[in-house]
Amino acid sequence: MDVQMPCYENRELSWLRFNERVLEEAEDFHQPLCERMNFLSIFQSNLDEFIMVRVGSLHDEMLLDETSRENKTEMTPSEQISAVMERTHALAVRRDAAYSGILERLQDYGIQLLNFAQINEDGRARLEGLFRQEYLPLLSFFLVGKQQTFPFLRNKDIYAVAVLNAKSEKRKRVGIVPCGGNIFPRLVPVPDRPGSYVLSEELILHFLPILFPRYRISSKSLARITRNADIDTDSAYDERLDYRDAMSALLKCRKKLSSVRLELSRKIDDGVIKQLCKHLSLSYEQVFESATPLDYSFFSVIQDHLRTRKELFFDPQHPQPSVDLDDRKPILPQICERDRMLHYPYETMRPFLQMLREAASDPSVVSIKMTLYRLASHSKVVDGLVEAAENGKQVDVLVELKARFDEANNIEWSRRLEQAGCHVIYGVDGLKVHSKLCLITCKTEEGIRYITQIGTGNYNEMTSRLYTDLSLMTASHEIGEDAAGIFRALSLNETVQEMKWLLVAPEYLQDPLLHMIDDEIQAVRQGLDGYLAVKINSLTNKILMDKLIEASQAGVQIDLIVRGICCLHSGIPGMTDNIHVISVVGRYLEHSRIYVFGRGERARYYISSADWMTRSTLRRVEVAAPVLDQTLKKRLQHIINTMLNDNTNARVQQPDGHYQRRIPSDSARNCQQQLYQEACDNSSTGE
Repeated sequence: MDVQMPCYENRELSWLRFNERVLEEAEDFHQPLCERMNFLSIFQSNLDEFIMVRVGSLHDEMLLDETSRENKTEMTPSEQISAVMERTHALAVRRDAAYSGILERLQDYGIQLLNFAQINEDGRARLEGLFRQEYLPLLSFFLVGKQQTFPFLRNKDIYAVAVLNAKSEKRKRVGIVPCGGNIFPRLVPVPDRPGSYVLSEELILHFLPILFPRYRISSKSLARITRNADIDTDSAYDERLDYRDAMSALLKCRKKLSSVRLELSRKIDDGVIKQLCKHLSLSYEQVFESATPLDYSFFSVIQDHLRTRKELFFDPQHPQPSVDLDDRKPILPQICERDRMLHYPYETMRPFLQMLREAASDPSVVSIKMTLYRLASHSKVVDGLVEAAENGKQVDVLVELKARFDEANNIEWSRRLEQAGCHVIYGVDGLKVHSKLCLITCKTEEGIRYITQIGTGNYNEMTSRLYTDLSLMTASHEIGEDAAGIFRALSLNETVQEMKWLLVAPEYLQDPLLHMIDDEIQAVRQGLDGYLAVKINSLTNKILMDKLIEASQAGVQIDLIVRGICCLHSGIPGMTDNIHVISVVGRYLEHSRIYVFGRGERARYYISSADWMTRSTLRRVEVAAPVLDQTLKKRLQHIINTMLNDNTNARVQQPDGHYQRRIPSDSARNCQQQLYQEACDNSSTGE
């Protein structure tokens, strides 16, 4: 089925709509002030990564084939870059306004970020003394001219740029000063003004004349470069090389990839901008002037100063004891009784970690197999695997070295695991292994017994307190056999073609999903109530979207809860009238994936690591697991219903792709707050 373009939105522009929803949280004066600062920081870091990865990828595509067109809106790479830059400029204006509003509110709590015009003569003199004593000896600089090559500017580092006029010459030069990275504290206290600060890069910029005494500075600005981070990890595959060493070498290349954005804190000489663009191979539309600091990492220091002001933060929430597992008792026997499920961050990750520790010391456990994608900096999961290996268990671990921006961490984890005696593998050529799968194999008097865990999120204790995720644990022998088959295939550098129970990309996920959507279409034709509910992070797969449109036209009612990118427009007459899309952006990052096909007794429930993206279904190893226990099915349906009824964090997608907040008609319903409160209530009653 080939659907016309009005049903679709470009992936990159849809992502910018998502980040706009994050920005809305920073703009919302109902949010606690320090949480608004968090959302503004998230907006900015999201945008940095988007520019580095997605815009960087578009630049690569443009160089390879400028006439190529993406498959939803038929836009060329250059058209996409232009549209992205235009939308990004508009969002930057709102970001700057949000920052100014936050700064104004901070004054009510005794915190001020000043410029030098707001500091008296004595204060400026004392800051100059500080600059000469502590900054000047550590600063270096570059003079750009015919005899000096243009320096390499590090990704996301801040530089002071000055237009220099020699007193004895007419020609101009450009001076570039690195602002120290982590050498200097970002917030510099202003003398005799408690709670008042200047940023260290602003201090350096102000006192540039001390660095360049032979020159008159006609204009100056802070600058920040964003570089392409879309490295080709497939090039690391070479049978003659150790894959881990090849990945390490490839990561060094990322630091030197081409520039994709230049940010400036002030207007400077137009000729200098042209010169910078020439050296950095940038166009004018890739230059952004910011009225706010180029990096918001100093927000965390301000928040630390305000920790005693509880009203400026969300009320504390702590993961609760699981309603489904009692970690005061052995975990493995509880899983053998019936399937269990944890719901992060409302419930604690402790039972899963306890399960690993029990398996490490249980005499009946023969082996533990696990896929690792992102880990905490001090990983208790790795500790459990190391303990198991040291206790003589066979421990097989697939460490995904291509997990973007976690490559270096995972390289180090793989070394530690190998040193402990674990067998470490790196996956399948050309594919990322994104599945969250753990298989414990036991040898008992009754025969082989499996304990299988399938999750929607990473084995990361830190993000389990921030991201909503699900962790299913089952003693089903059939599911255990499927999981064992997956690990055998991964060890052989292969993919599985078909499974009895688990759905496994890239060969056996998309087609089963299409078949189950077809089943709902047939249900409508038979006079039944066809229904789909899908909770995912992103929806970009055109084949699946075409099938959703076909289902909508057949009368299937479809609820989509899509946190981020959604390339499908809902509510278009005759096309997507039966599709309803919401996005929930709130205190926690919605990360769990749930698929529901049908209602009532017909309903089939799955949890998965896979979004409905082309890369997830066709270019990754992902796993979706059926939830068969009736109690757990009800829990999943309750999560879906609670989110669909949210009128606080939910935005409803309109036919033109815009999102609108719901206006509470009666009482406010915050799905994340409700699920947390239910976890607290269940914990206190012991249900």
